[in-house]
Order: sequence, then C-alpha cells, then structure tokens
Amino acid sequence: MQTSDPTNLTIAIVGAGYAGAAAARALSLLGANVTVYEQAPEIREVGAGIGLRPSSMERFREWGIFDDIAKVSSPSDYFEILTATGEPIMKDTWPAHGDQKHTHLIHRGDFIDTLIASLPDGMVKLGHRLERIEDHGDRSTLTFTNGTRVDADLVIGADGIKSVVREQLFSDAEPVFSGERAYRAVIDVADAHGMVTDDNLRMYIGKGTKVYLLPLRHRGQVSFDITALCPDPDWAPQVSKEDMLATVAGFDQRIVDITAGLDMDIVNIRGVYDIDPIERWHSDSVVLIGDAAHSMLHHQGQGANSAILDAGALADCLRDTDTVAAALAAFQAQRKPVTDELQRISRQGWTEDEVQDVFPGQKPGAQQPAP
Repeated sequence: MQTSDPTNLTIAIVGAGYAGAAAARALSLLGANVTVYEQAPEIREVGAGIGLRPSSMERFREWGIFDDIAKVSSPSDYFEILTATGEPIMKDTWPAHGDQKHTHLIHRGDFIDTLIASLPDGMVKLGHRLERIEDHGDRSTLTFTNGTRVDADLVIGADGIKSVVREQLFSDAEPVFSGERAYRAVIDVADAHGMVTDDNLRMYIGKGTKVYLLPLRHRGQVSFDITALCPDPDWAPQVSKEDMLATVAGFDQRIVDITAGLDMDIVNIRGVYDIDPIERWHSDSVVLIGDAAHSMLHHQGQGANSAILDAGALADCLRDTDTVAAALAAFQAQRKPVTDELQRISRQGWTEDEVQDVFPGQKPGAQQPAP
C-alpha cells in the first residue's frame, strides 16, 4: 500500500480554485511532487468579496503567505446584522483562532491570484479539462480532453460543485437549487452613498432578501451582494435593473440608490446552488476537497474557508499517517462532520413565512431539485 510520505508522492490536483491552489501550496511545502490541472485557459476569478476567517489566516501564516494575503485584504473587527432599514439586530466579533482575531476581507480575484503566485512556476497546467478518471487502487489515471494522460499516486478532486471526479467515482447526485438568486458587484466606495465607513461586514435583512456590504478598503471599493428568494432555477438568468430594484423595495434608501446606480454589465447574476452531503469523499488514492466534497450556500461565509481548512487538514494527515489510504480516511473523519453541519446551517437562511411566499407548502431548508 502506498506510503503517505509526501516526498515519495506524485500528486495530481484537478482544479486551480481556492481548494486546489491551497492544497498545492500546503503539499508542495511538504516536498510532494504536485501538479495542478485547470480546465480554464487562464486564471480568472469573477464575483465579489469574501471573508477569510482567523482559522484560515492562521493556515496562511503556517504556509508563509500571511503577509501576501494581508497586503490585498482589509482586516475586519466584527460583523453586524441589521434590519432592512438599518436598526441593529446583532453585532459580534469574529471567532478568534490562536493569535488571529481578524477576518480579512478580500476580493475573490486577489485571493486566487495570491494563492497561485505562491506556487512554483510550472506547477499549474492550464487548458486541461478532465474527461475521465480511472481508479486503480493504489494509483489513478487521469485523461484530459486535450489528449493528456497522467498517472498519480494521489488525485485530489478540487473541481467544484460540478465535479467530474465526484460524479465518476463517488456520487452522481446533481447540484441542488436553493430557491435563491444572487446579484453581486464590486463598486467604488464613493458610489456606496456613505454606507461604508469602516472595514466591517454588514448584512441587512428584509423579507425574502438579504443585502451584504463587504468593504474592500485596500481597493477603495465595496462588494455589494443582494440575495433574494426566487423560484427560477436558471444558473445564469437574464435580469433587468427593475427586477433587482424590486428585491430591495423597502430597504434603506441608500441601498435602493446603490442598486439603481449599478452598471448591469458588471453585475454577476446567478442562481444559487449547493449539494447534499455525500457519504464518501475518498478511495485509497483519490479524495475530494472543497466544493467538490461539500459545496454549501454562502449565508455562513464558509465556502472558501472550508476549502482552505480542507487543504491544511489533508496535508497534516498525509504528513502524520503511514499510508495514503489511512491519511484519506483520517481526513474525511476529521472534516466531514464539520462541513456537514455547515451545509445544514447554511440552508437555514429564511423564515417559514418567507419561504411560503415563494414556495407554498415547503419548509425552510428544503432545497429545490436542479432543473
């Protein structure tokens, strides 16, 4: 059976997103022979801002990239939840992890660029879309649509919510529609109508709609996110400015004004999906991490953080366990209970009355089948 000594392992990572890039960083530091295969022809992260929790920042310190992340992020002291018109509901500091007490707010593009830049030249191979994976027990073979074939002692499936690795080896379950739609844009602080005065995340809650304001002070910008209940399961719907304005009716007038002033060409609009928890993440030579293993809704802000913690835990298990098979089993035993619970909590984002208005007869947290 294959030893888990990283210096003896050839590791193929499928996907160069948060999970794949973080795993590549952690495992390359242990001396493993790592190659990352990314289907896109270039690294380009769209979307908006995220918060990197203290536990993630502690991993970055271990991996020697804390300062690089800090340069392109803003440290936040607390998060706040308010009513649609701005009355306080809750204000709390971020859960500390060791010496780390701040959540660092960062643009998705800056985050992935920093992770990729920390990897050795040539480690990431672009334009490699996975076609087939063959699990031979103590090794696996990857075949890509460009004709490339790769043998590896360990394959890490970090290929997201529509994971080919997951579908071919572990579960054919489809992504699940949440009954929500998200509108996201990054705008200049000057266009935020005075709503951003510090580095702290705020969420405004109205019936059937949540609005997130996530400052990116290091950029002079703010990430503006509207998430609203919606019965349309389209992955990439066509939406008008009037549609967006209808979701924020009754909110603080400044939120309405921000929405009215958005350039629709920069707004990322998408249906919101996750996956049901799957029973098994690994074989003896293949493992899922990040969204491939446990894609979750964004209400807890834990998707990227879970991917980073997966990468760290996987590296620890390979370092501390005798065989790859035992390491992968230990990794799932450590991480799956945590992410199962985060998936469950993330689905509890709405009251029963709100859900009933859009999906009569359905309870909060009951997901819609994918189209």
